[in-house]
Amino acid sequence: MSSSKLQSLILPIPPTPPSLRVLASGSAGNCSILRTTNSTILIDAGLSPRRTRAHLADLGLSLDDLDAILLTHLDRDHFHVGWAKALPPSLPVYTHAAHASCAHARGLPRRLGRSFQDTIELSRDYCIFATLSAHDQLGTAAFRFDFTTGASLGYATDLGHITEKLVEHLDAVDVLAIESNYCPRLQADADRPDFLKQRVMGGSGHLSNQECAQLITEVAPREHVILLHLSRQCNDPALITRLHARKPYTLTLTSQTEPTPWITITPPPEPVRKAAPRPIVRGSLLDENRRMVSAKP
Repeated sequence: MSSSKLQSLILPIPPTPPSLRVLASGSAGNCSILRTTNSTILIDAGLSPRRTRAHLADLGLSLDDLDAILLTHLDRDHFHVGWAKALPPSLPVYTHAAHASCAHARGLPRRLGRSFQDTIELSRDYCIFATLSAHDQLGTAAFRFDFTTGASLGYATDLGHITEKLVEHLDAVDVLAIESNYCPRLQADADRPDFLKQRVMGGSGHLSNQECAQLITEVAPREHVILLHLSRQCNDPALITRLHARKPYTLTLTSQTEPTPWITITPPPEPVRKAAPRPIVRGSLLDENRRMVSAKP
């Protein structure tokens, strides 16, 4: 068979729909993996290198398959201290410009550090837009991924409070991964120091379940909501599930110990358009038959 005929039989590989899998989320470590046709990245690296490698191996992947690590911020549950000496020598780590000095202080090698502000050029499969939201002293980066497939993903965690800028940033994404950290009643009653409760609930810590639900209402995600960073001590999945009952989106709760399934990021299907009714010319067939009959001898 000639090479030209062989080439004609080779079909192009269909693009892989963007897919997100949350490997773990919570105060003991946060890490998600995002895959597209031409890119595989981690969002946050709050798990130990050993545990991360084990999760990747379960998916048939290794650190060498990663194109980048994208960090929301530098808290230890989002960038594990073990990565300072375990990063592959050519794996770039993207941090917001406001976090760059903190990243180097936490051991991120300067040769691997990449800083961003409003946009990130990382893959031809998507554009990433970032905005800085309130969290402790330096803030946290909230991401919006607009994919070439037409789909969109919002990813935001460790949010002190809701702002109009954040709502506009995440507006009408197809899939929204957002933190729902605590129940205010359980937080108030918890056996925790008062300073920690104030840090969490004081407007620069985390979103409560009710604040998360309000943000979701304002953003109006079109397909799927993934709830991140659920407190094991100060939250209750049953309370969260009731809060989101009868909502127009699919709901996934993340866990500190169990990864989520792969969540495909696709735009909602186009509404089925009914075919326009065919025009009826009344009597046309009958008139034609009459003409044919009258024409016979």
